[in-house]
Amino acid sequence: MEQIEKLAMPTGRALIAIMFVLSGFGKIFAYAGTQGYMEAFGVPGFLLTPTILFEIGAGLAIIIGWQTRLAALGLAGFTLLTAIIFHMDFGDQIQSIIFMKNISITGGLLFLVAMGGGVYALDNHGKGA
Repeated sequence: MEQIEKLAMPTGRALIAIMFVLSGFGKIFAYAGTQGYMEAFGVPGFLLTPTILFEIGAGLAIIIGWQTRLAALGLAGFTLLTAIIFHMDFGDQIQSIIFMKNISITGGLLFLVAMGGGVYALDNHGKGA
């Protein structure tokens, strides 16, 4: 069981964080459309570049287990905020599902905040773990 736990942490980190990395790159290739979508909800378009950098950077940090708790906390807040700003149209079933997905992802990220990156994380490199 201990070996499963050791492997579950890096696998879980990668699975929860890859979405942010891919989403960040996706925004680069759909910059104008994403900026317009943000602005339609009252979010200033100039925030798109820092959003992209944050999603990619924090996502990669979680994948490699560097500053895992801090990156997960930031992404948890970001994910909750995006749920509230962009996906609270509960009359639209798709938006309701996306809202709940974001809430669930926030929960998973909060587990990373609580537990850290696990044995195979740069956070623990050299600690003999």
